Amino acid sequence: MIHIIYTCTLNPAIDLFVEMDSLEPYVVNRTSDEDYQANGKGINVSIVLHKWGVGSVALGFVGGFTGEYIKSELERIGILTDFVDIDGITRINIFVNAETEFKIVNRGPKIESDSIEEMLRKIKAIPKNSMLFVSGSVPKGVEEDIYVEIAKISRQNDVKLILDVSSKKLLDCLPYHPHLIKPNDEELAHFFGKDCLSDEEIVIYGKQLLQKGAEQVIVSLGERGAMYFSGEKAVKTSSVSGQVVNTACAGDTLLATFVVKRLAGHTVEEALAYASAAGASTAFSKGISDLADVEGLVKRVHVSHL
Repeated sequence: MIHIIYTCTLNPAIDLFVEMDSLEPYVVNRTSDEDYQANGKGINVSIVLHKWGVGSVALGFVGGFTGEYIKSELERIGILTDFVDIDGITRINIFVNAETEFKIVNRGPKIESDSIEEMLRKIKAIPKNSMLFVSGSVPKGVEEDIYVEIAKISRQNDVKLILDVSSKKLLDCLPYHPHLIKPNDEELAHFFGKDCLSDEEIVIYGKQLLQKGAEQVIVSLGERGAMYFSGEKAVKTSSVSGQVVNTACAGDTLLATFVVKRLAGHTVEEALAYASAAGASTAFSKGISDLADVEGLVKRVHVSHL
């Protein structure tokens, strides 16, 4: 039984979502709609968990007025936080939905060594039999080796680690047997030095991640659904078609929903179908979906065994 669920966002953000008819150079582009959301991949997981009625504690680095906004927003909706306060200002990312989708992502503030050590102390204090999601990029001042250090700590302390990171350092985490990893198809190709992968190659390399030490692997495929691999089975789900508004949080919604459904006792096949439906629901929304349409969408998801 899971003791407590934690999420760790090393480089959180406020995401500004805007809509406009078109985005043109050298002129004033006025928006028709806007929305501000506390964000960052681990924070997104905490928000989705909360929407499913599952509590978590959000860890991360935050600073400035933007960091205060993130803390207050999460606390307002009932998510516990245990952030490390830093100098500098937490980043703001911009997502524009015009004729097509534009994503403008900032690097974020530099993190000093004492703040990094404070974060690692918090992770070392996570109780045995808890679950820890580590998602997203590292900010300035933090080396990607921190992923490996967190994997090592989690293994030593019997914490189930879930990794959703694009860095090749993920491969160095695998000897510590993370509970679940979730690359997308582009990240999987990057890990193995490829430009792109066919579905057959995704199966091959997904299973290689298992051989290297991962206990479970989900490869998110965007509008094509997702694949799941473990030592016992390989499963593929389709997605569902609809009007895509913003894809930024879809993978986080998919991952959190899969874990929620597995913790609730659903089979892998059921959980992955719900995950694909929930990811699509968020893609059809400005930000993270309210999940109200998931029960309807899941009926349109096709599940097959590989």
